[in-house]
Amino acid sequence: QVQLVESGGGLVQAGGSLRLSCVGSGRTFSTYVIGWFRQAPGKEREIVASISRSGTTAYTVSAKGRFTISRDNAKNTVYLQMNNLKPEDTAVYYCAGEQRPYYGLGGTYDVWGQGTQVTVSS
Repeated sequence: QVQLVESGGGLVQAGGSLRLSCVGSGRTFSTYVIGWFRQAPGKEREIVASISRSGTTAYTVSAKGRFTISRDNAKNTVYLQMNNLKPEDTAVYYCAGEQRPYYGLGGTYDVWGQGTQVTVSS
C-alpha cells in the first residue's frame, strides 16, 4: 500500500494560484485512482477532483474551469493546479488513493495523506 504526502499549500490572495502536489511512495502508485478532497472549518470533507490511472479526470462544479488535476506516474505525483482562487476555497486539502476501477467523482479511498492548508485572503 502506498503512502501519500501533500505539499504546496499556503496563503494566497483572491485571484491567485497554487499548485498542490501529492507524492506517493512505492512502485504501485500508478495503479491508484487519486482524488483531491478539501475540508473547510465546520464543514464536511468534500471531493474536488479525481484522476484515473490513465489520466481521465473529473471535477466538481466549483472546481471545473479553475482547477486542473494531473499526474506524472514517473514521479509518483499527482498535482492540483488551482487558479483564480476564492476565499471560499480556503480549506485543508487532502489527496487520497485506492486501487480500484475509476468511477469519476464517486468511489471510496483507503489511503489518505495528512493534508495541506490553503488559505485565500480577500
